[in-house]
Amino acid sequence: MPTCENCGSFVTDAYVRVFALDGMETVRVCPSCEDKVRDGADVRTARATRQQ
Repeated sequence: MPTCENCGSFVTDAYVRVFALDGMETVRVCPSCEDKVRDGADVRTARATRQQ
């Protein structure tokens, strides 16, 4: 079961297939991460925390 490397939240295999870099089996950041966001192929610190 894949998890986010940043926050440890569960992510689906489909999410990993779409958003992970080639050859990775997990993602570096997910929608549950409040402190990081995807920025193209990179990950950066969020400018503001997201509210859920």
